[in-house]
Amino acid sequence: MIIDLPDTTASQVSKTLVRIRDEAGAVALGRVLTLIISSEIGDEEDVIAAANEASREHPMRIIVVSTDAEATTARLDAEIRVGGDAGASEVIVLRAHGGTAHDLRGLVTGLLLPDAPVVTWWPGQCPDCVGDTSLGKLAQRRITDAAAASDPTDSLRRVAAGYRPGDTDFAWTRLTKWRSQLAATLDQPPFDTVLRAEVSGAVDSPSTVLLAAWLELRLQVPVSVDVADGNPSTGIHRVVLHRESGPISLERTSPTVVVLSQPGQPTHELSLPRPGLRECLAEELRRLDPDDEFGAVLDNGVRAAEPVA
Repeated sequence: MIIDLPDTTASQVSKTLVRIRDEAGAVALGRVLTLIISSEIGDEEDVIAAANEASREHPMRIIVVSTDAEATTARLDAEIRVGGDAGASEVIVLRAHGGTAHDLRGLVTGLLLPDAPVVTWWPGQCPDCVGDTSLGKLAQRRITDAAAASDPTDSLRRVAAGYRPGDTDFAWTRLTKWRSQLAATLDQPPFDTVLRAEVSGAVDSPSTVLLAAWLELRLQVPVSVDVADGNPSTGIHRVVLHRESGPISLERTSPTVVVLSQPGQPTHELSLPRPGLRECLAEELRRLDPDDEFGAVLDNGVRAAEPVA
């Protein structure tokens, strides 16, 4: 069910939610958090779909704040989606035009679930220092996606410069399986020390930079980074760990498969698909405490691991 509220106010949206609860039985019981999504008008549907899918694992209230601050007339249009149109969540879409878009905190404060954690997500271009923004200050966790920005490398630098405990980025989330596989490989004999490492990936892949920074931080060895001008949006291509016994290599051969090669053993094909928005969001919503490892990589490694080619 979708209820349209054109030219409305935040107070009227709140009253409509109460009426829906009383008349239709739609309640907030069982919702574990409030997810605020900061978007632009016209870009909402893909992120709503991802959030609806993630809500099946994390029932929540979703508040989408879409803005057009350049509009000459101040106006707020809203939608409330419940039931089959909202997955396991309630979806409130606020489209703020003109001056209405200047007080985002005021728009959403009355719509937050009481006594529930708040997560704010910027699925596209994000502002500098999201923790200091009006929507960021409401949240325990703040999610960005450097890969979705027009300049992913610059966006990652800005994420690092403005980092606050509680921040995370999907470029880091997409590394979870890579990091797990590399750690598992090094946990097998021979237990030779890694002497140096190489990471290569697409030119628009901030995950490549983050993985190199993580390896440099944890292994305390030189890590070279190589980016390819062609084949954008393909993420990480290859990781090589050099040891006295020979190199360990993880190389992507298809969008869903990487090949593991190591001395004295047959090669193995491993399933390692690049996670989509739904998978990244669901993973990040499993933890609401600060990701200290991400913070350490940003603080100590990102600048040192910037691409050299």
